This record gives sequence, C-alpha cells and structure tokens, in this order.
Amino acid sequence: MLELFKDITFLACICSGLAVVFATFVIINFITESSAKYRERYIRETAVEYDDILLSMPAGRIFDLSLALAAFGVFLSVGILWFISSDLTPVKITASAIIGALIAFPAPRMILKYLKKRRLQKFNEQLEDALLSISSSLKAGFSIIQALDLIASENRSPISYEFTIMTQELRLGVHFEDAMEKMAKRVESQDFDLVMTAIITARQTGGELTGVLERLAAVIRERVRIKQKLAAMTAQGRMQAKLIGAMPFILLFAMTHTPVGADLTDAFFDSFFGWVILALSTILVAIGFLVIRKITTIDI
Repeated sequence: MLELFKDITFLACICSGLAVVFATFVIINFITESSAKYRERYIRETAVEYDDILLSMPAGRIFDLSLALAAFGVFLSVGILWFISSDLTPVKITASAIIGALIAFPAPRMILKYLKKRRLQKFNEQLEDALLSISSSLKAGFSIIQALDLIASENRSPISYEFTIMTQELRLGVHFEDAMEKMAKRVESQDFDLVMTAIITARQTGGELTGVLERLAAVIRERVRIKQKLAAMTAQGRMQAKLIGAMPFILLFAMTHTPVGADLTDAFFDSFFGWVILALSTILVAIGFLVIRKITTIDI
C-alpha cells in the first residue's frame, strides 16, 4: 500500500511538473506573439509618422530606441530613488523602475507626433500664400500645372516639397484628381481638403478658379486668425490644467523630504495597497488633466 502511494505521488509530481512546463510554454508563446504583433504595429504606425515629417531613419529603429530609453529610465529612476531615499525596499525599487520605464518608453513617439503637428501647422500657414500665388499665376496666363510648378520651385518647406511630389506624379501620367487626393492623404490638413474639393469641382464644372482660390485664401486666413485668438483665450485654462496635474506630484515630493511628511508617506511607499492608492490617484489626476484639456481644445 505504501509503495502504491509513493507511485501515485511520483506520478502526481510528474503530471504537475508537465502541467507547469506546458503552462509556462503557453504563457511564453503568448507573450512572444503579443510582443511581435505590438512591435509590428508600432513600426507600421511609426513609418507613417516618419513619412509625414520626412525622416530617413528606419522605422524599426524607433522601437529599439524606445526600449533603450525605457532601460535608461529604469536605471535613472532607481538611481534617483537611491539618492533621495535612505530606506530602500524591493517595493520602492520595483515601483520606481516601472514608473521610469513607462515614462521613457513613449518619449520618441511623442517627439514624432510633436514634429508632425509642427509641420502641419507650418503647412497651413504657408497654404494661404500658395493659393494667392497660384491665383496670380492663373491670371497671368499660366496653366494650373505651371502654377503648381512655381510653388514647388520656391523652396519653402514643407509646402514646396508636397507640391513637388504632386507635380512629379502629374508628369508620370497620374490624373490631376488622383494626385490631389494623394497629397491630401499625405498632408492630412483640413484646409487642404477644402482646397482640393474646390479645385476639383471648379475644374469639372468650368468655374472661375482664380476667384475660388482667392476666396479660399481669405477663408484660411480667417481660420488661422480665429485659431490664434482661441489659443490666446484658452492659454490660462491650459496652464491651469498643467498646474493641477503637476501639483499632487510636487506636494508628494515635498512631503517625502520633510520630517513630518516622511512618516506619513512611508505608509504608502512601504505597502502594496499604498502603491495601489498612488496608482489610482495618478489615474484620476490624468483623467482630470485630459478633461480640462478637452474643454480648452476647440475645433473650428
């Protein structure tokens, strides 16, 4: 009976070990496939943003750079924690490492989005002068293709670059409407979408294109003026959102460096539930910041 019990125990151990091995294999396979899909999607989206801001660096390089910055963020956050804290615990080290990685990893994508936004803003500012120049060229007897070539030859980035691509496509035999639509997809500008629709409609209906372009230039000029006015009017609200979002973290940092506040904050940093409360508070602060930012962002 004892030998049978030992055999059953041995078989149970073997089955348990196999179950752990298979479960580990499934988990590793799931993590590997998920990370590969995320990396592929990350590279695909980054490639689009690279094309928008005219960078020649391979799209996969930005993912490697994000991982390198995340690792640097881990070491930096742990080093700062070691410098400012006299009582290091595994919970503090792990939490600071996670926070450092989460902050550093999306930094390259945020920089790309900022550059893309700046490029779009500059394109919209140059579009008004481009429309007036095209209208003047048409009045002088130039064709629409010659007027576009004139804009492309002015060497004003980024609008000259986009018109250069469109004129090259026209020389290769691409239809005018298709070239305009491709440029609209590349630029992703609401003002240029309006220009594209007006030019295509005028060409199809035989309308006066010079008057249409001048009216569009006036509309774009008014849109830019209203955007600048709204930016000035909502500047105080956007600053308040930043201050409200940063104030809890500033107070927490200040409390950890005072004799009375350090005793109160140690209860948060030395326990799991304290970190959960801090995480929930951070999420709520982020939601409040996004709500205020949404209120102060007005689309026209």
